[in-house]
Amino acid sequence: MSQVRFFALGGLGENGKNMYVVEVDREYFILDAGIKYPSSELYGVDEIIPDYKVLIRVKNRIKGIFLTHAHEDHIGALQHILKDLNVPVYATNFTMNVVKDSLLDAGYNLNELSLNVINQNSIIKFGNVKVTFFNTTHSIPESVGVAVHTTKGSIVYTSDFTFDQSGDVRYQTDFQKINELSEKHVLALLTESIGSSLVQNGGVSVELNHRLNSIYANANGRIIVSLFSSDLLKIQRIIDISLAHKKRIAIIGRKAQRIVDIAIKSGYLSIPEESLINLKYIDDKHKNDDNDIVALVTGSRHEPFYMLQRMCKRSDRLIHITDRDTIILMTSPVPGTEKMAARTLDILYRSDANVKIIDKRLLAQAHATGEEIKMMINLLKPKYIIPTIGDFRHQYMVRKLAMEIGYKYENVFLLDNGDVLTFDDEPYIAKGDISVGEILIDGTAVGDVNDYVMRDRELLAEDGAVLIVAHVSAKQKKIIGDIKVISKGFVYVKEAEDIIEQIKKTFNETSQKHFEGKYINWNDYKKDARNAISKYIYQETRRSPITIPVIISTELE
Repeated sequence: MSQVRFFALGGLGENGKNMYVVEVDREYFILDAGIKYPSSELYGVDEIIPDYKVLIRVKNRIKGIFLTHAHEDHIGALQHILKDLNVPVYATNFTMNVVKDSLLDAGYNLNELSLNVINQNSIIKFGNVKVTFFNTTHSIPESVGVAVHTTKGSIVYTSDFTFDQSGDVRYQTDFQKINELSEKHVLALLTESIGSSLVQNGGVSVELNHRLNSIYANANGRIIVSLFSSDLLKIQRIIDISLAHKKRIAIIGRKAQRIVDIAIKSGYLSIPEESLINLKYIDDKHKNDDNDIVALVTGSRHEPFYMLQRMCKRSDRLIHITDRDTIILMTSPVPGTEKMAARTLDILYRSDANVKIIDKRLLAQAHATGEEIKMMINLLKPKYIIPTIGDFRHQYMVRKLAMEIGYKYENVFLLDNGDVLTFDDEPYIAKGDISVGEILIDGTAVGDVNDYVMRDRELLAEDGAVLIVAHVSAKQKKIIGDIKVISKGFVYVKEAEDIIEQIKKTFNETSQKHFEGKYINWNDYKKDARNAISKYIYQETRRSPITIPVIISTELE
């Protein structure tokens, strides 16, 4: 019998950064490779990825990275990981198109990579292990679950899913494939957990349609709708309602939002050519404010809010929001964007536009509710359950749901990133067996933003910086010219002349001590100056700005 182990580098006890590993006889199968967006405390950080470098030493035994769908929290880390782990990647056609687009943008030569397109009927064999797939329903097309079949049974990873059958037939779950899996022995189910506390809410789709149709019917002028570019089902819903009301459609930022462009080219967003318009830059002839225009403002995270703010401030080149416009907000704030969303609302209301906020309840994310998770468990009948994709409270709720339908407490494993679960006769967990962490991405660089950098950024944000610039003659043992004190984010120089003068005096006193020796030790000189000035500033202001003495060795002719 094979030795089967499971661990996560990200995605457990958090929302995002999904990256799970199934190990079979020391061969590794990676499920998803996503990013997490930072909170506002992480100054300057654009995204966070799992610390995948623990896998570099076993990269020759990695059989592949298997991607479930094209959302960034499941595929966004790939462009960073492939620099060190050039292993085969498997994904459906739509997901692979999105992946290729991001890899090209990151400067990859696709011919040097092993990118493999699969569908739900694909069977990939690796010795005594095979990997199969099944279609799931999500807010983006060609989403799949993954099953890793071993001699001990199959490990089934659902990724994000729902059982909503009201949408496009191309998005629907393949129950036959799920039943085929259940007829074999399912050793463990890796189910999503983020929606485990949600209650099934029937009729939401009908209610949302009614609300939107009512807004359209009462709109007197142009309609502007904010949408997340990754939620293609909602974008198609708005397109369909717009067509029913005989509107022309403009997608703002279509070229920039590549996922929308790929969906249009792939046929997953259906817009008649005669109804799709390209807006021209605003000038005396073109105002882009016809009553039959519906503008879809699409983007990820904060982008729809930022674009609406620009439109209100009349700094956008395509649309200037006026009091004749109806604004429909279908973008609930995601973590880290709450302040920007609130600010956007304030600016919109100041514009006197007719603002319509769609109830968050009607914008339910495409995640399985508690009842849907129970249904998936009942369909697959796994021996063990491992909640994934969610905070600990969501994982805990999955355990409660499983126990409601007859599972024992000890057969539902609540793991943390780095814990290793070994499937033996009696499964056991090695807590923290794998070294895990986070890699902070700032711009295009990987791994250059460590704890020290973040601490400095926090200090800069809270207390600012003080630079002390002085020219010093080592031969004459004296300061040449004036000492210059530069304050950035600490104090306003003209209103704090006493503090500035005392900083200069403190630097002078420290300098004289170092001038008494035979030679000047420049490192000790800078260190002592920094410590003395920092101590004075804290005693005087109770603040700790970053203090940087800039001592320039200067000799007079």
